Amino acid sequence: MASRSSTSVWPAVHEERRALLADLADLPEDGWQTPSLCPGWSVHDVLAHLVDTALTTRLGFLRGMVTARFDFDRSNDAGIRKHRGNSPAETLAAFRLVQQRTSGPPAPLATRLVEAVVHGEDIRRPLGIDRTYPLDAVTEALTHQAETSVKLGGGRELVEGLSLTADDGAFRHSSGAEVRGSSLALLLAVSGRPVGDDELSGPGAGTFQDRLSARRSA
Repeated sequence: MASRSSTSVWPAVHEERRALLADLADLPEDGWQTPSLCPGWSVHDVLAHLVDTALTTRLGFLRGMVTARFDFDRSNDAGIRKHRGNSPAETLAAFRLVQQRTSGPPAPLATRLVEAVVHGEDIRRPLGIDRTYPLDAVTEALTHQAETSVKLGGGRELVEGLSLTADDGAFRHSSGAEVRGSSLALLLAVSGRPVGDDELSGPGAGTFQDRLSARRSA
C-alpha cells in the first residue's frame, strides 16, 4: 500500500493519543504499576516513554544517543526517568500537553503509527482495555514493521520465509507457510509482542510463535 503523508499520519497519531488519555483518565493507582508488554516497563513507564518520544527532536535524539553511548535501551530508560512524573497524574498531564505535537525521533513517518498502536496495546492489553484501531493505520504500521529489520525495531527476520495474511484486511506479505490473524495481532507479533496461540493460525503459525519466543528470551 502507498505510504500515508504527514497530513494523514499525524491526525491519526493525535487521535490515538486522545483515546489513550481517555482510557487512562480513571485508572486506579495500582493499575499504573501493572507490567506492560514491554519487558521491565510498567504501564506508567510506557506512558512516560510516549511523552519522551513526542518531545524528541532530531538534534535531541542525537544528543541523547551520544550520552547513552549509542545504546537505544539506555537512551529509552533515560527518557523514561526524565519524563516519568512523581505521580501517574503528573505523567498523564504531561502526555496531555504533547497530544498535538508533530515531532519525534529521526525515523520513517510510519514509525509514529507503529508507536501509537503498539505502545497503546502495551498498556491496554495488560489492563484488559479493548480498542478498535483504524484498520488503515494498523495496516501501514504492519507493512513498515514487516519490511524493517529487528535491529531497527521491526520484524523482517521474524517473518522471513513465511506468508502473513490479515483476515480482516488487504495485508499480504511474502511467501511461504501461511500465518493468518487480525491485522492488529500480526502487528503486535511482528513487533515482538506476545500474542495468544488463538490469535494466529495457519501452517506457519507455530514457526512464527517459536521465533517470537526466541526473540523475547534473547
